[in-house]
Amino acid sequence: MTRLVLSLGGSVLFPSLEGHTLRAWAPVLTALARSVDLFVVVGGGGEARRYIQAARDTWADEAFCDEVGILVTRLNATLLIGALGTAAYPRVAFNPGEAIEYSGRGKIVVMGGVTPAQTTDAVAAVLAERARAALLVNLTSVDGIYSADPKKDPAATKYSRMTPQELLEVVGSGGLAAGSNAVVDMVAAKVVERSRIPLLVLDGRDPRLLGKVLFSGDVAGTMVIGDQENPLPLETSSPP
Repeated sequence: MTRLVLSLGGSVLFPSLEGHTLRAWAPVLTALARSVDLFVVVGGGGEARRYIQAARDTWADEAFCDEVGILVTRLNATLLIGALGTAAYPRVAFNPGEAIEYSGRGKIVVMGGVTPAQTTDAVAAVLAERARAALLVNLTSVDGIYSADPKKDPAATKYSRMTPQELLEVVGSGGLAAGSNAVVDMVAAKVVERSRIPLLVLDGRDPRLLGKVLFSGDVAGTMVIGDQENPLPLETSSPP
């Protein structure tokens, strides 16, 4: 069965604790898991940044703040497991090795952060490499990768397709402060380059968009791919 890794941004799933989108995402992920071997890495979102700021207010160092953020991502992952019910493996994987160990049972495997100074996008990229996934999807609160921040630069250009090398040029030297929320961070971009696993950056604010793009080949978001064949639409005998 095709292996798929999703990096589900905290800004998408938990823009705030009260404004979570768990109920919207659970049926989409459950349906998707009938067609693919699914892994989901959950980010921290606004709640993680609130906890991190509270830690900074006590003069904690950045490594400690990172550890606080990791705990929040794992709590978010636990809440997603609860929303998924029997469709998910009942335990949060703490590293890619555990995630692979939990897979192959017909259950969605969910994990959060792993290591200080590493974003959940980087975790998802490493997991995709370890799992030999056919595709890595980054679900975020923007509709793709731009030449500049479209919120600050109205002349920013959206890329529909780019190479991993071009992604590295766009990402540049992004910061690694605890709680950073760039669309794709440098570590994730480098892992995508070395693993040669295609990366799709997609707007996660509408959960229904994911299935449409994966199985119909509708053009949306940004595909980061080298000279290998485009994996979309995904081949499956029973699309959701």
